[in-house]
Amino acid sequence: MRFQDKLAIVTGGASGIGLAIAIRLASEGARLVLADLNEDNLTKALPNVKAAGAPDVWGSVCNVSIEAQVEATVQGALTRFGRLDVIVNNAGLMQFKALEELTGEDWLRILNVDLLGAFYFTKQAFLHMKPGGTVVNVASIHALETEPLVAPYAAAKAAVLSLTRSSALEGKPKGLRINAVLPGAIDTPMLWSNPNVKSGVEKIDRTDVGKPEDVAATIAYLASDDAAFVQGAEVRIDGGRLDRL
Repeated sequence: MRFQDKLAIVTGGASGIGLAIAIRLASEGARLVLADLNEDNLTKALPNVKAAGAPDVWGSVCNVSIEAQVEATVQGALTRFGRLDVIVNNAGLMQFKALEELTGEDWLRILNVDLLGAFYFTKQAFLHMKPGGTVVNVASIHALETEPLVAPYAAAKAAVLSLTRSSALEGKPKGLRINAVLPGAIDTPMLWSNPNVKSGVEKIDRTDVGKPEDVAATIAYLASDDAAFVQGAEVRIDGGRLDRL
């Protein structure tokens, strides 16, 4: 039980990869806070996380792009549980639009969620975590190689890797570890509703499609004491898809 007596916050934790992460951490004894924008999804997810083994679980309706809501979520967690050990910055937003059609508002909408949301929670980690605490950022292989129509998302995820490096440097003297994962094609509604996939612009080999549980397992390792000497890492979870020429 690597997370017994520990408290983990998972953003975007009420569905998809986020829910798989929460369930995996719960199965290893963690108490969970699910921070999610969708209250209905939270209501459905909480019993599943509890059933997976979490001694306690709390749902916080939170728009990660609004710093005051992030602060309220963390304060609520501290009030309820009295500690903060793990944050998984999983919440993300993606849109599909040609570069010449994008507006400044489009860019800010994506950056506010995908980049600033991770920053706001990392800031709270630095303010409230004790030595031994850890943050795992969910980036994307789009940070390394991308496709048409997703420029703001790819840029935001590349910036998340830079944030991870900077946070790791500043977190080390505080006894905090910050790492990132880069999921590839993962079997979620977001993948199959991708218009590039539907149109065939992005071709998906079924052998290259992973499960949300694959991402969750890697994050559980990085968040645990088993990864005590892993700092500032960027771990691809793509089945080797990017290695193919």
